[in-house]
Amino acid sequence: MVDISASTHDADDATSDDEALLDPAEAAEVIPDDPDHPMDSDEEGGEAEVTHEEIELQNDSIAHFDLHSDSIYCIANHPLNPNIIATGGGDDTTYVLDVDLHSPVLPPSYETNPSATRSSLQPVAKLQGHTDSVNAITYTLPRGDFLITGGLDGRLRVHSTTTTKQTYPLLASVQEVPEINFLVPCPHPSYPDTFALGANDGSVWIYHIDGQDKDNHLQVIQAYYLHTESCTAGAWSPDGKLLVSVSEEGSLYVWDPFGEAAAAGITSSSAGQAVVGLTAADQRFAVEDGLFSVAVSPSGAFAAVGGAHGMIRIVGLPLFNNTSTSTRSYKSSGATNNQSGRKKPASGDTAASSGSQAGQILASLQIQSESIETLAFSAQHSLLAAGSVDGSIVLFDSKSQFAVRRHIKEAHEEFAVVKVAFGAGVGEDGAWFLTSCGMDGVVRRWDCRGQTGARGVGAGGQQQQQGLLKEWRGHRGEGEGGGVLGFVQGEKGRVVTAGDDGVCLVFAA
Repeated sequence: MVDISASTHDADDATSDDEALLDPAEAAEVIPDDPDHPMDSDEEGGEAEVTHEEIELQNDSIAHFDLHSDSIYCIANHPLNPNIIATGGGDDTTYVLDVDLHSPVLPPSYETNPSATRSSLQPVAKLQGHTDSVNAITYTLPRGDFLITGGLDGRLRVHSTTTTKQTYPLLASVQEVPEINFLVPCPHPSYPDTFALGANDGSVWIYHIDGQDKDNHLQVIQAYYLHTESCTAGAWSPDGKLLVSVSEEGSLYVWDPFGEAAAAGITSSSAGQAVVGLTAADQRFAVEDGLFSVAVSPSGAFAAVGGAHGMIRIVGLPLFNNTSTSTRSYKSSGATNNQSGRKKPASGDTAASSGSQAGQILASLQIQSESIETLAFSAQHSLLAAGSVDGSIVLFDSKSQFAVRRHIKEAHEEFAVVKVAFGAGVGEDGAWFLTSCGMDGVVRRWDCRGQTGARGVGAGGQQQQQGLLKEWRGHRGEGEGGGVLGFVQGEKGRVVTAGDDGVCLVFAA
């Protein structure tokens, strides 16, 4: 602590201090600095004791890939062969891997640092051409005939996957936007090899790939410009007829790229190009500081959007069937008739949207304290999972007006939850299993069955009270630049990760 009173010394004090200083001429010897000179020992005749801190690393992976020289920002697996994985990274490069391990798998305890003795998986293909980070990647539906990459250079590149030699030749490369934020394949059976793109300038693009048209492989179906700031996330309805997108300025739009909603008489006089439009001007919908995630229910009846400060909005979507083009065709609340003539609710559809509810805010939720970065619906059950920057995961039950079924307050301790996804592909129980990853570098799997309430308990051993089935470690994490930025799930519950540390790890269920 500096003593301010020292500045008030008088001139006599300063003179006496100067006289007390040693004149340089009186010095008998000047000893030059020698950085290589050993330090004096604390004990006479002994050497200075050096303390080494031992860091224990745990690696539960059964295989790894480490040829990326920077963070792996995105990962996707082939829709027909989930063992084929594509990754994109900060080194502007895309790799294609085959994680089908033909050799016997050693137990995770075999080596705490297997990368020191275990060879990296070798890529099937190495794809270059971007001039900035590859941060969006997807295979097309339904057959995965094309691999699409999007970069922070704004460039969109399309590679064919159908060649016998797996060379992944480039079919098309275009740049329409400054930066690409996401790519989402369309599941519509009548529009194969179609996908959506969201950009940082707020635009939304719908493309179709025609592998037979040599002069025009990549065709623009629609382009939308209603978002006024970066388009952060997008999701198709399960039938692929509608696309929902959100942005940083807090707007939501539902697009009708194939005109099927218009043909059914579903239009919006206020949303312009969109069939549903909500912005921050509507105070009931407004989320200060923007929206960052979106998911559509399995029935297509409503969408969940997540944003800053833990805010979630549930918004009704227009529903229509294939037998009528009138506006009444989507007023069945997602229900179907059984043989007795009674309406049978669709799975997870108690809160389903009718025609009059399209664009209506069905629920406003705020349980978590920070941004909602990821949302996922269970395909077979009435569950919505939300992962937050505050490290927590919340399970909502759409059958009970989105009541909180479970609040895992420290699912990834104090580190952000990056992704949540249902369905682990491990038998009938798999539909109840939720997998999550976070910036702590850990992947965890949760059993979402049961009513454990919203009491929320901490990490560690208490996590098992919240349904923790298993966790996998191997990335550095915990603020050391090694969080998990994404994952895909494959056969028998296998998990393959995209690491901020530039490593891709394969974990067995």
